[in-house]
Amino acid sequence: MAGRGDPPEGTPEGFPGGGEDEYRSVVFDEAFIRAAHLQELSAQERMGEYAQAVRSRSSWESRGGSRQAVLLVLLILLAFGTAIYLGVRNPYLPPVDQRAEPLRTTVVPLAPRGPVPGGTPAQLFAHSPAAEYRTGAAGINLPVAGRTSHFSESQVVTGLSIAKDYLVASALEPDVLSGATVRPARLLLDPDQLEQFDRSVESPADDGRHALAAWLIRFDPRQVALAEPAARVQGTLRFEETGPDTLDVTADHTYTYALRPAVRGTGPAAAASLFTVHRVVHFRFDGEDLRMHRAELLTSTVEAGPQACGADTTGSLKPLLAGERASDAGGPAVTDPYATARPAAPALCGVLAPSAQPSL
Repeated sequence: MAGRGDPPEGTPEGFPGGGEDEYRSVVFDEAFIRAAHLQELSAQERMGEYAQAVRSRSSWESRGGSRQAVLLVLLILLAFGTAIYLGVRNPYLPPVDQRAEPLRTTVVPLAPRGPVPGGTPAQLFAHSPAAEYRTGAAGINLPVAGRTSHFSESQVVTGLSIAKDYLVASALEPDVLSGATVRPARLLLDPDQLEQFDRSVESPADDGRHALAAWLIRFDPRQVALAEPAARVQGTLRFEETGPDTLDVTADHTYTYALRPAVRGTGPAAAASLFTVHRVVHFRFDGEDLRMHRAELLTSTVEAGPQACGADTTGSLKPLLAGERASDAGGPAVTDPYATARPAAPALCGVLAPSAQPSL
């Protein structure tokens, strides 16, 4: 007798378990359906004229996952190529570090034609060309900066700022002026120039390379003291790209100091006097200098007075103070063209223009 689930006539002969069992092992999973190249049309599509029961599926539809993978690879390659292109075309990549050249130095004393005027600092400044100068670091102004072909605006500003920091550290720092330290200026130098700088400090020489007065302004504390702590300053800073890897800055400033004798006395000797330094410093920066906040000095020219022409000004400057005058015997040092023991760089000396002195 057939069971409740069997056909009345029983299981067909030759088909164990009936027709259902024949297809139980066949599973139409999602991957199988997507891989099929024929797709049955919907009822609405079959109602159309000349409609077919089925249609072929495109290879892209059957391979949707593969298409997405290809598109993803193409996008990655496009992004990678764009990054390489922008990196090559970027004009502001950091330039390579270059070895610094030795500093070339020139120091010219300026001798007065008469006695040095004396008075109080306020009187002297008011009656001198420095009357309108600004005080201290405020007199060193940065120009309007812009980008160059290979340096961004921020890099140019950095170079100008380093130059200003060096000018302040080497010409306005009271402890540097008094000879107590050279550290503020030394910390801002390119390491390639430290040996030359240290030799200039320990053994200054008039050889075009080791005049300390070209690196920084220093007075002999046994002879001279500052009558006023801040100098009066005026000048300009200019920048120029001189190559793909080099940015040059030129500082052209005049510094006027109020000085007095180191030991106070009475009478005219106790009066203050003005001492003027015209200084032109040519800086050069590469990418590593800008990153490390340091400077390379190419040339430094100093004209300073009142001083006697015969004074050795390669180390500390030797100001003539109130009431003093240059000796008639003072003049440029004798240069022997046959002397080969020293470089052929004759000592220079100039005459301080009367208009550069206070008109009291």
